[in-house]
Amino acid sequence: MQHFVGLDVSVKETAICVVDEQGGVVARTTVESEPAAIVSWLLGRGIRFGRVGLEAGAMSPWLYAGLVEAGLPAVCVETRHMHAALSARINKTDRNDAHGIAQMMRVGLFKPVHVKTPASQRRRLLLTSRKLLQRKVQDLENDLRGSLRNFGLKVGVVGAAGFDRRVRELAAGEPFVAAVVGPLLEARAMLRLQLAKLHKMLLDLVRDDPVCRRLMTAPGVGPVVALTYRACVDNPGRFDRSKCVGAHYGLTPRLYQSGETARVGRISRCGDAMLRASLFEAGLVLLTNPRIRWSPLKAWGMAVVKRRGMQKAVVAVARKLAIILHRMWRDEVDFRWAKAA
Repeated sequence: MQHFVGLDVSVKETAICVVDEQGGVVARTTVESEPAAIVSWLLGRGIRFGRVGLEAGAMSPWLYAGLVEAGLPAVCVETRHMHAALSARINKTDRNDAHGIAQMMRVGLFKPVHVKTPASQRRRLLLTSRKLLQRKVQDLENDLRGSLRNFGLKVGVVGAAGFDRRVRELAAGEPFVAAVVGPLLEARAMLRLQLAKLHKMLLDLVRDDPVCRRLMTAPGVGPVVALTYRACVDNPGRFDRSKCVGAHYGLTPRLYQSGETARVGRISRCGDAMLRASLFEAGLVLLTNPRIRWSPLKAWGMAVVKRRGMQKAVVAVARKLAIILHRMWRDEVDFRWAKAA
């Protein structure tokens, strides 16, 4: 007889529930949120498991890897699907959630998600850390601009390299202001130094990755976009068709249909927001940068601009780029700038 397990994971403890094929509860417990503790308790039951389910979250890749390594049939379930299935319960507790997850595993009412490989997680760590430092530098610059404006000191249009000198020149006539902005400028300089280190790591990683170098042959795709696509998609074999990539990352319109009512809304914005934003930036660069050479993709995007406007055209080009990059990766070919003969 097979048994099915539900794991409700929190930072410190994980609630475990085991049910049989008829849905009866066989065992329940709470253990430490460690792969070794969970595996030890499950294997100590001496029973055969059909599926072991847990919800996708911050700790799920680590726990999932430990369960799979121990030979357990682990399944990571999509968060929104899990929430919809468990929201019908009146009392929400870790014990009840674990029981609900176990029942979902038993009846097959779940949507599995792809768990990123350790290499993909390392790439994503680099991207998110670099983005964090970039945001902090921008926040400091915007705060300095706003604070100096209260004293009639306008920074104006200035590059990143000349920002420090410009602010110090403006604050030179105000000793108190200069004393306040000095530490902020030093903090900005240190953040920019560490940001440059992470950016160099990103460039070195892209330079040695043949997949990223191939993706960069597409117009509008630079090192950051290529590495983001590489880290988020992880494995091109996840998608049976390249057209599914755009829908998976929220670049296709929502559809509401009921009876005689049928409405097409804005894009769904589901999936990874980091990849969606990167593809949007690539599409914007492709359509607006005059230095990018002409191609059938750019011609198609400019035709959409004339019909629907720039905003919708950029989204359409971003969706098209997601499809093209997947096909390039899967077929191991570079971008074709002209139609095949």
